[in-house]
Amino acid sequence: MQLNAGLVLLTTAEAAAYLRLKERKLYELVAERQVPCTKVTGKWLFSRTDLDRWLLAGMVRPPGARPDVPPPIVGGSHDPLLQWALGESRAGLAYLPEGSEAGYQRFLKGEVAAAAIHFHDVDAPQTDANPARVRAEPGLHDAALIAFAAREQGLVVAAGNPLKLASIREANERGLRAVLRPPGAGAQMLLAALLRRDGLAVEDLCATHVAPTGPDIAQAIRAGHADFGIASQAIATAAGLDFVPLGLERFDLVMRQRDYFRAPLQALLALMREPRFVARANELGGLDVSEAGRIRWAP
Repeated sequence: MQLNAGLVLLTTAEAAAYLRLKERKLYELVAERQVPCTKVTGKWLFSRTDLDRWLLAGMVRPPGARPDVPPPIVGGSHDPLLQWALGESRAGLAYLPEGSEAGYQRFLKGEVAAAAIHFHDVDAPQTDANPARVRAEPGLHDAALIAFAAREQGLVVAAGNPLKLASIREANERGLRAVLRPPGAGAQMLLAALLRRDGLAVEDLCATHVAPTGPDIAQAIRAGHADFGIASQAIATAAGLDFVPLGLERFDLVMRQRDYFRAPLQALLALMREPRFVARANELGGLDVSEAGRIRWAP
């Protein structure tokens, strides 16, 4: 599905022959927006890989062999832009933000239609770990990893940064109060990786409590319960707090290929291609959505 050297594009005549349809019928499917295709210089082109997955998505199977249709829920990590997009797209998808690992495990069990993930390698905090994590999962032979955004992650601090905090190492040396995320949350993985790079561990921090989501971290800092926590720039901006950038991370959606072609996720993906999606990302800040909707990995 990803545009690369192995992409095979078919003309209308070739696609009709591949699908064993008359060209007229294929044009009807195109007009009804029922088949994946693209128009280039006035001509319709069809990705053979997309056609294969479109066929599999509608395949009728004997009783007991049909894959379960997961609940219309997006689980995983919290993101303000994703939360907005789910509502704005009217896709009928609920949001269950409880951290990358928790959402990913729900996805593997078929409890959610997609999971929002931003994994980090503890030995290489700035490494793009999402593709490696999904690729290594034995049961994901029919998955697709979809780019959502590149996010600026960093330290959320009080408005005006009155403590003049510049790094996690400094925060630890000064004994400043940290609000953490649960184990398995992408932000907590990043924190552990950054601390390890400095020869430290999460246990070395002066932690006040654990917050379920990024907005809960912001609220704890705004209420004076903690001095800093790790979250995205968009979280800090929305809460009127200051932000100390630590680097970019990839925030992606993982889903089954059969669900990719179903109406709810297609509605969400369609919104991600619209100018208003880019405009909202710019309003929130710290988000690069230039690759939003691109398939980053598929078997």
